[in-house]
Parts: sequence; structure tokens; C-alpha cells
Amino acid sequence: MPHATASWLVDNTSLSFEQIAEFCGLHILEVQAMADDLASSKYTGRDPVHSGELTHDEIDKGQADPTYALKMQRAPVDVSRTKGPRYTPVSKRQDKPDGIAWIIRNHPEISDAQIGRLIGTTRNTINAIRERSHWNIQNIQPKDPVTLGLCSQRELDAAVAKAAKRAPQPEVTEDEETVVIDPRDDREKLIEELRAEREAATKAAAEAAQEAEAEAWLEARRAAEESESPA
Repeated sequence: MPHATASWLVDNTSLSFEQIAEFCGLHILEVQAMADDLASSKYTGRDPVHSGELTHDEIDKGQADPTYALKMQRAPVDVSRTKGPRYTPVSKRQDKPDGIAWIIRNHPEISDAQIGRLIGTTRNTINAIRERSHWNIQNIQPKDPVTLGLCSQRELDAAVAKAAKRAPQPEVTEDEETVVIDPRDDREKLIEELRAEREAATKAAAEAAQEAEAEAWLEARRAAEESESPA
């Protein structure tokens, strides 16, 4: 929570903007905007002394020397949510129906419980969109929830894979026969075709040679007859 920490340091210390920006990993202009009350978002200050990230002595050193770089005493503890529905920013909540409609249309195998976890919604909303009884159904346009930022591609792929495993596999009846094609059959068939083509070419060449020989014999005979005839 660097912004909240920076907001507290701006309000409660005389540290320079450069010192606060460097300690919190922010741009100096962001810190200056907080100080001027021009930041687009308002943050509730977070006391880094209470969390153990800074000490009063460290802050005093920084206030006494504007070039002093504050040293973090203890890394901040990450806070993660392990239970409850997925949190969706307010700016994206209006996109939830579009994402739900997309999943229902493109991945009907995904259960309502999975959709609820992916999008952070309720079964009632999912059923209303599926049954087209949602109050805003006329304005709902199916859109990829990954593109909308409602879930990650990895999460969506995992849900699809899990649903595919759970889906019933088609039964194979006794009447259905499995045809196994031996690759050797194709090879033998190809060899036979090549042999037939070779034989046909040889036969055609022999016939052409015979025709040429017969034509030459006829030409020679005509020439002989013409030479024997009286002038």
C-alpha cells in the first residue's frame, strides 16, 4: 500500500517529496499531487511506524537531512483474501453481465459456481442472464471477461479444463466398430499404384515403338514401289 503510506508521510512528517517517493516506490509527481490535494484518488493514510516498516528515529534522520534515504526496517506484510467472493473494482462491476453472458454462450459446460468464482457474482444474476430475465438484458453484450479485466486468461483456461473433465464422455455402443487403418496398407497401395503406372508407361512406349517401326516399314515400301514403277 505505497500510496496510503505516502499519504501518511506527507500529512505527518516534513520529509521531502523525493524521500517519500523513493521510500514508497512512487514518482515524485504522485507525491506532490497528494500534497497539493490534486490526486485523482484519495487515500486513507497508513502509519508505517505502527506497521514496523519505519521507526521514529529513522523519520527524524530523514527530516534532519533532506538527502538521507529512509531505510525500511521491516518489509510490509502482504494481505490476501482467501475466502469470500472475488472483489471487483467499482469501475468494472457494470461489465460483469457482459462477461457472464460471454461465458454462458461460449462455455456452457462451466458451472454456475465456477462462473461465480471467476466473475465474482451470484447464482441469481447468472440465472437471470441465462433465462434472459435480467432487468438490463437488452443492453447486455457478451464480451470476453479476460478482455474486460474480470479474470485472467489462466483462471478462465483452468475453469474450462476443469469443466471439460467433469463433462460426461460419450458412450461407445457395441454396434459401433473401431476401424484401425494399418499404415502398411497405404504403403502397399501406393506401391501397387506406382507399379501399375510403370507397367502402363512401358506398354505405351512399346506400342509407340511398334507404330514407329510399322510406319517406317510402310514408308520404305512406298519408296521402293515408286522406284520400280516405269517412268
